[in-house]
Amino acid sequence: MEQRDRPVAGQAPQLDLEVKALLNAGRLAEANTLFDQVVSRVPPGVDRWQRSAVLVDRAKLAWRLGRIPLALELAAEGWTDLDGEHDDNPAAAQAMHALAYLLEGIGNRRAAVDMLRLSVQVARRAAERSPGAVEILGHCLQGLGGTLNFRAISSPPDRAPAIFEEARGYLREGLDLVEEKHMRRALLAAYSRSLAGVGELDQAEEHAQEALRQAEGAGDKWASAVACWVLAVVRREQGDLVRARTLASRAVAASESINDPSLLLRFSLDLADICAEMGDHVGEATALRCSVAASRTATETLQEGLGQALEQRRVAVQAQRLAVAAQEAAARDPLTGLANRLGLERAAAGLLESTAARGRVPWLVLVDVDRFKGVNDDAGHAAGDATLREIAQLLRRECRAADLVARWAGDEFVVLLGAADGNTLEVGPTVAERIRAAVDNHDWTVVLGTACHPTVSIGVAAGPATLDHLFAAADMALYRAKRHGRNRVEVEPHLTPTTPEAISGN
Repeated sequence: MEQRDRPVAGQAPQLDLEVKALLNAGRLAEANTLFDQVVSRVPPGVDRWQRSAVLVDRAKLAWRLGRIPLALELAAEGWTDLDGEHDDNPAAAQAMHALAYLLEGIGNRRAAVDMLRLSVQVARRAAERSPGAVEILGHCLQGLGGTLNFRAISSPPDRAPAIFEEARGYLREGLDLVEEKHMRRALLAAYSRSLAGVGELDQAEEHAQEALRQAEGAGDKWASAVACWVLAVVRREQGDLVRARTLASRAVAASESINDPSLLLRFSLDLADICAEMGDHVGEATALRCSVAASRTATETLQEGLGQALEQRRVAVQAQRLAVAAQEAAARDPLTGLANRLGLERAAAGLLESTAARGRVPWLVLVDVDRFKGVNDDAGHAAGDATLREIAQLLRRECRAADLVARWAGDEFVVLLGAADGNTLEVGPTVAERIRAAVDNHDWTVVLGTACHPTVSIGVAAGPATLDHLFAAADMALYRAKRHGRNRVEVEPHLTPTTPEAISGN
């Protein structure tokens, strides 16, 4: 047991690799039994990067086995170990790759791609120093290329070819580097999808057939599922819908057997489209039911509970090491991860004071979700919570790093804009309009399905005043935005300070 419990070539311990192989073969009960034997064992003689990689890899295994609380606990501990300088350590790259898988699972797609790109950068530098890190680089390249394939599929048609081309480059690089058979199968299957995406159907078919042959010989249902899916895509492009339906059905069945919701959702949607083209309404309905089940799992089980729980678990682990983490957690909204009302009130005075000291005028942007009760009534409270989390992400994206973004209460958010370079007379309305447009133009399909998508009304106010005065003024502007039809921005005239205390923000 001890030898099988040590990391192999800087990657995962052998027993962990055996659990993954059982999962990919669809032998879930055996994988669960073996996982119970290894999950509590930390390999001896490893540094913190190796330990982090093992913990986060085991979080992935727990996730696929449906053991969500354990997955979150392992991920939080491994993520905490990952904080700080990584020193181009191959184990750090491996941990980042595994963490990106979990971020993708809870719906944080942008962070997942960013983490995968970073894992490739770290692995490349590690491989330059140590030939033993080449396999890890291949693993990271496969993760990034495969994820970009999925991004291309969901992108507008004019953007998809460039994303597929980028994915093909990463996957080709991995195939040129890697010799390990399991990883080559995964790279080959993903590479064939990139080829199909850029229109090279003959090569895509050739590589997918080879991936399928190798996968079936090794009992690798994951690679078999992806290869069948690619062949279904090729047959559909060639107009052979009957064969495409058969292959897509095989891909769906294989992804169900290995308990991979992300593959199942993608493959079942493609199967439904093929059946629709054929006029096979029974097959289309069956495939759509499968996709709905996978989507419900992703939305309710992952986005509602896990996005919040992962952050809470991470803070809990950090609190054991840093006493100040408890104070930070008290000022943060657990649903969205933004500052809460207490956090806003704590930080506002300092931001207002520093803005006034630079001779700038602060802006307060008050955001309210239009008819949010209707979202809850139509799509359910789980989808309502997921909607608030999505809006919080959009707020972060449209604001600057120095701005203070908070959830005030319910479906109401506050953005306090500090000192800004350039035209400070327009920064508040400009940011507010960006936020309004981002929410209005966002693709809400994953979160809300066909339910009506949300919009926001925004009130904006500026002036050298206290937080309370700015909020009251922005609230009046928000009232006007609601009264004038919603999904709009209204600006309150600048406030005039009445006391020195108001000017300083104290």
